[in-house]
Amino acid sequence: MPEFADLRKILMHDHPFGFLLEVVLRTVIMFLIILIALRASGRRGIKQLSIFELVLIIGLGSAAGDPMFYDDVGILPAFVVFLVVIALYITITRLSDRFVKIEKLLEGEPLYVIRNGKLSMDAFRESGLSQDEFFAELRLRNVEHLGQVRTVLIETSGEFSVLFYADEDVRYGLPIFPSELQKKLSSKTHENCEYIACAKCGGVRNRGDFDELPTCPECDVCEWIEASNAKRVG
Repeated sequence: MPEFADLRKILMHDHPFGFLLEVVLRTVIMFLIILIALRASGRRGIKQLSIFELVLIIGLGSAAGDPMFYDDVGILPAFVVFLVVIALYITITRLSDRFVKIEKLLEGEPLYVIRNGKLSMDAFRESGLSQDEFFAELRLRNVEHLGQVRTVLIETSGEFSVLFYADEDVRYGLPIFPSELQKKLSSKTHENCEYIACAKCGGVRNRGDFDELPTCPECDVCEWIEASNAKRVG
């Protein structure tokens, strides 16, 4: 019989059928490794997909790809991988829906990066975002300075939820456009400002309270920018 018609070779190549149990174990281990790696990487790059959907795509993509390219990878072990990955996905999703603690452990919790108009440096660091990335996301939502924003919540999916102050409640805040961020104040130029904002954490101070530019008590940085209180447009 021609080699292309050898059904056992097509299904299992040179592996015994007992190898399927090893495939199950390998799949569980790799699923957990992918899940842990994505969980540890933070929220960057996971937008639009839940962490489990991303794991599912990676796991199934790998399982589907190898049998297509390598003749020593049988179709049947790849099919078992599909079954195990989907079963793990369904099981963990149902457990997450049923037990809040499991959901928080695996997917984390939303991060309040800005609460009541104040930037939380701990939450900001936990998000894994750089300042440029964070400000770029806010600019896409028509934010000009941090004083316009009451709450910024980074969802477990990586999406931003932004709540704004009403126009009459807008505060002084750190401008977030690149051209403004480059205008660092000096000991001479700060005298013409009413309020100044820390270039790192966005903390706002009344310029009249200081003779010289102070070190920010929130982040120990001495880089300041003139704060803005412009109303939000759009």
